[in-house]
Amino acid sequence: MAGKAGDNPDSLMALCTVFCLKNLRRTMCYTGVRNRLYLRPDVFLPSEICDKLVNVYMELVHTDSNFEPQDGFFQLFFDPRSTRLTRLQLKGDFVRDKDLEAIGKQDLIELNLTSCNHLSARSLQTLCSFKHTLVSLNLFGCVNIFFHKTRAPLARGEDDDEEEHLPRHAVDSDFTFQGFNRLRLLNLGNLPAEVDVEVLLKPLPALTSLDLSGVYLARPAFLAQWRDRLASLVLYNVDLSEDLISTVVQISRLRHLDISRENQRNSKFKMTKKILTSIVRGLGSLVSLDISGHIMLDNCTMPQIEEAMGPPSIEPCKSSIYPFQELKRPLQFLGLYNTTLCNVTHIPAYKVTGSKNEDQVLNAIEAYTEYRPELAHRAINQLFDIARIQHCNQLLRALQLVIAALKCHKYDKSIQVTGSAALFYLTNTEYRNDQSVRLRRQVIEVVLNGMEQYQEVTVQRNCCLTLCNFSIPEELEFQYHRVNLLLLKILEPARQDESIQRIAVHLCNALVCQVDNDHKEAVGKMGFVKTMLNLIKKKLQDRLCDQVMEFSWSALWNITDETPDNCEMFLNCSGMDLFLECLQEFPDKQELHRNMLGLLGNVAEVKALRPQLLTSQFISVFSNLLDSKADGIEVSYNACGVLSHIMFDGPEAWTIEDPERVWVMDKMWDAIQSWDISSRRNINYRSFEPILRLLPQSISPVSQHWATWALYNLVSVYPGKYCPLLVKEGGIALLEKVIELESSHEETKDMARKVMEQCENFKEDPWTRAGKR
Repeated sequence: MAGKAGDNPDSLMALCTVFCLKNLRRTMCYTGVRNRLYLRPDVFLPSEICDKLVNVYMELVHTDSNFEPQDGFFQLFFDPRSTRLTRLQLKGDFVRDKDLEAIGKQDLIELNLTSCNHLSARSLQTLCSFKHTLVSLNLFGCVNIFFHKTRAPLARGEDDDEEEHLPRHAVDSDFTFQGFNRLRLLNLGNLPAEVDVEVLLKPLPALTSLDLSGVYLARPAFLAQWRDRLASLVLYNVDLSEDLISTVVQISRLRHLDISRENQRNSKFKMTKKILTSIVRGLGSLVSLDISGHIMLDNCTMPQIEEAMGPPSIEPCKSSIYPFQELKRPLQFLGLYNTTLCNVTHIPAYKVTGSKNEDQVLNAIEAYTEYRPELAHRAINQLFDIARIQHCNQLLRALQLVIAALKCHKYDKSIQVTGSAALFYLTNTEYRNDQSVRLRRQVIEVVLNGMEQYQEVTVQRNCCLTLCNFSIPEELEFQYHRVNLLLLKILEPARQDESIQRIAVHLCNALVCQVDNDHKEAVGKMGFVKTMLNLIKKKLQDRLCDQVMEFSWSALWNITDETPDNCEMFLNCSGMDLFLECLQEFPDKQELHRNMLGLLGNVAEVKALRPQLLTSQFISVFSNLLDSKADGIEVSYNACGVLSHIMFDGPEAWTIEDPERVWVMDKMWDAIQSWDISSRRNINYRSFEPILRLLPQSISPVSQHWATWALYNLVSVYPGKYCPLLVKEGGIALLEKVIELESSHEETKDMARKVMEQCENFKEDPWTRAGKR
């Protein structure tokens, strides 16, 4: 049988790496002076493991909210005799000058520093320690690394390593790439204009790959020094000119050329047939070209009527773009995003970015996510439209690309908005059966990341809606504590967006339904009960009984089920006052009444709390609700259940004069007699224990009768679910005792026999059992 999308398990290496990083003191390290981490003296790790540890550490810091960054982590790798580092991927503001200094003795071959804004010119000196081994260096977005930082004189005792909020000051004029003789790949994307790129690059004649995205090139002719060496040149968002193009086409060994732009605004340069032809003719080894975002003149493309007949072709001779007819072979990659050229029929390339179809859009997300979130954002928005209006044919690839984008740009609001919206449609019922457990868990994790990072309405709504596509609580149980905390945080503000409030309360209710008591108690301690009561209080102030009001009471009903601590919280937070106010304000809201009485049934099951319910006011209310016909028998049934537990404490516990205990019991008998035994129920019992405890007793025959009626109704209407549960929990033996007791009413005994008979018939009927499996 074929596996579902995204079903490949993590490797043992990946699992062990994450475990070690989350348990450093239990595996590789010990705690030394000042609680500092030290590598165990008997630990010697090769580069394959060390590289993995550092790179996964950075990934966890950025994507796992439960992962605590370790101060001094990089110091573990200061000694190359016990730890070897060769290829590192470091990203974001977590990386500091002192971290690079800690690994300064390592022989790094590849170092990627992406958007490390806290690195200063101090780190340039550390880079010099790698110059004899470094082959690949990426400084993309490290906007402060070429600048010294200044500060006010230190007061005695201040930490000299602390570099928070230091201003950028003067360009480091001493740094040079002199001596970096092995360096072949260099990325200086978004290099500040104050740095003279020509002077900086002069000592590097052997470069084969150069990325100058967003860099101002005052004298582009200097690029000609690599005409015989350079295989890859990226000039994204660089202002093009005829001089620059004429220089580029002299670099005859180029295999990858990127001269794309973010958009066509503020661009005076127009891509003409002549320019494209000069690129194709001058760069005969080209396999990858990106010209996205440029204004294309009409003379570049063949009129539709003159295009070659037949299905879309990648053969250059059939190309709908004139200059590409001169290609010797199809390109491996062609970037045409945000241009008119992506819409033509015949494009001579195996992989094309654009907006014409799903394949082009997915290619764009894949190509631009890491360094060009502004383009990835647009492409994900187009994927959203495909998933919403049409149908996504490459589901696994689409999900993996959106997940990667959300992880990579956790702090980019536009990516989070469009990505979370796309996930909502990519995980709905239409696609659900094609997705593995592992893939759906990855979706949940990035959605929760977005909820943690952004309190903005659109992100919160998208994330909550996406969670609604999952089976709750089952699929969210692996993140149960975290998701509850986030939802409660959403519901904290007094004036939350109405739609988010409604979705969040629905999710909260679903999360506390059908989970074990430990989960409910844990959520109760998070403030769940108080949060729901605050929502109810707010709705009462607005005199509004809507879904939020009803879901809030339903959630309280679920979370108090067999959890005395949560029941006590309800009472301590003035829950009974709100119950009375809701009854008075909304006398005709049947579902609301059912939810409230179900909750109070849970409270009444707790013996220690029942005295708080035994007041003239409350007992009168419960007694009046016995006559209710709201929601079938549910309100009357639940009111009778509350009173049955109170009656079970005996006449000596009845401390009120009005109403009298006998009068209330007579009303309970009359109510039970009025119910239809075949009534279908809007209730779900996980255990009969609270009902069964009312059976073998003579203190309150009416409580015994209510319990027996409840069992008979449930095993008659839902035998497949409740007959096995009753037998499993020892109910048959207790019913036998009911029959034996002299105090039991004959009507109760007769009903007890019918319950036992129903369970026996179910047990003996193989067709009934088979149909209910």
